[in-house]
Amino acid sequence: MAGFIAHPLPRRTTLSMNLLKSLAAVSSITMVSRVLGFVRDTIIARTFGAGMATDAFFIAFKLPNLLRRIFAEGAFSQAFVPILAEYKSQQGEEATRTFVAYVTGLLTLALAVVTLLGVIFAPWVIWATAPGFADTPEKFALTSDLLRVTFPYILLISLSSMAGAILNTWNRFSVPAFVPTLLNVSMIFFALFLTPYFDPPVMALGWAVLVGGLLQLLYQLPHLKKIGMLVLPRLNLRDTGVWRVMKQMLPAILGVSVSQISLIINTIFASFLVAGSVSWMYYADRLMELPSGVLGVALGTILLPILSKTYAQRDAQYTGRQFHQSVSVV
Repeated sequence: MAGFIAHPLPRRTTLSMNLLKSLAAVSSITMVSRVLGFVRDTIIARTFGAGMATDAFFIAFKLPNLLRRIFAEGAFSQAFVPILAEYKSQQGEEATRTFVAYVTGLLTLALAVVTLLGVIFAPWVIWATAPGFADTPEKFALTSDLLRVTFPYILLISLSSMAGAILNTWNRFSVPAFVPTLLNVSMIFFALFLTPYFDPPVMALGWAVLVGGLLQLLYQLPHLKKIGMLVLPRLNLRDTGVWRVMKQMLPAILGVSVSQISLIINTIFASFLVAGSVSWMYYADRLMELPSGVLGVALGTILLPILSKTYAQRDAQYTGRQFHQSVSVV
């Protein structure tokens, strides 16, 4: 139309639209994952009920998950993502690749040691976190066997979480958001079709967790390759970037651990109750978390790399505006 001049959208509007689009996409995928997780738990409850076997599995599954929340998705992400965003915006691609390789090397080594210790000392770990099981030797032995199967999951899911943190920093939010569905699919498949081939049958769930963790990691590798961040782990304890991550992890670990202590205390007390109590608590927690995690998890996933990037660019006004808009969305 003659005389009409198209003005570009203000930066504030563009930021809001991008944030809302990313939030809608990640929230939708997260909702699918949550619903599939609910289906998974329904199938487990229908197949195994709530008794000694499920108590043993949920304890064996809870421990590596607790470590994942403390180290991988909690403290590690909080320390790693801001420094990664800084490298991406200021140091260039090659320096960023080197930094990722060094951090991956240290993380792999540390988690391999933790996994080995967890497998070797599984009975002692169960005795410390579910002491009530010691009164029932059969339950104690089953839980220890399941923990030996599920404990390597902490290595796989931590590397998967690191891959997801890298992809989020490159604004590939949908890929990490989809990853949890793979664990759900694995557990559903094992529970429905492979349970008769295991003795006792609940061991199928332990192996399902391990296979699911492997699928979660492998699924993200091609996407890392697309952005040029698929690197072989390398060990260099003298690298300044690695030390910065380690130093920032320490206070983050303390902060995240506080929220997880109550879970350990709940597990300790529940282990002294009648068979099935641990399972009932697990099912109740899952029902409670079904609606609460969708928006919060999605928004946190999107905001951390965005705010880290703007902070690394020393754009305080932009960072504050983005944070304000995200709070307005909530």
